[in-house]
Amino acid sequence: MIRFENVSFRYPGGAQVKALNFELNKGDFAVLVGANGAGKSTVSKLCNGLLKPQEGHVFVKGQDTRSVPTSTLAKDVGFLFQNPDRQICQPTVEKEIGFGLQFAISDEAARAARCRAVLDAFGFEGDRVPFSMSRGERQRIALASVIAARPDILILDEPTTGLNYQECVRIMSLLCELNAGGTTILMITHDMELVQDYAQRVLVLCEGELIGDGPVHTVMRDEALLARAALLPAQIPGLALRLGQGFEQINTVQEMAAELERRCS
Repeated sequence: MIRFENVSFRYPGGAQVKALNFELNKGDFAVLVGANGAGKSTVSKLCNGLLKPQEGHVFVKGQDTRSVPTSTLAKDVGFLFQNPDRQICQPTVEKEIGFGLQFAISDEAARAARCRAVLDAFGFEGDRVPFSMSRGERQRIALASVIAARPDILILDEPTTGLNYQECVRIMSLLCELNAGGTTILMITHDMELVQDYAQRVLVLCEGELIGDGPVHTVMRDEALLARAALLPAQIPGLALRLGQGFEQINTVQEMAAELERRCS
């Protein structure tokens, strides 16, 4: 779905990503992690053509982003900015969600039905004014407008920022449903608990270089890799590493509780 071939990009101020090589396949749910300034947002913008590689190539469904307009790539790649206020541009929630749909669905009745379905799924009142709502609510509006068009690929930069626990679970459950239906997802987050609970695959960036790429439980147990990227593992894998022999394969609270109960019985 998305392929990076020896991709490099440098900003005038000096921050850069260097010689990146990886591929996202259909149905992947991958998470990109790294410290601030590691290059995560740059990678996300390279995925949909907002940035063009200065060296190497990015392919989206076989299309070289250097030679395809960003507007064309947007039909396949839904993109959520880290700050929803850079994305919301309409006076009501309903119009915001419908704005992107006008490019995806030509039939007016079908467009209205899709908009209503998305409003119901997110629990929104269509006539509300986005900028009178909380930061977390605006984040959900921006995400709803991206999901409404049902792109094959979702690139999500910190989608749970500003959300409370219940909102976060609701959004992540929705993303899991989309992924189960075949949507490819690349998500950026600093929340390693979120990574542990939902990701299938983790890509680790450090100073613009991809230093790790593997299944979530493998990455969470690699203390040297995470330390190099200035990251800490999620709590349960971190505790399991500290407890040592016999706990190495434990990843969840339930598994930890079962193992402790077995040892204490």
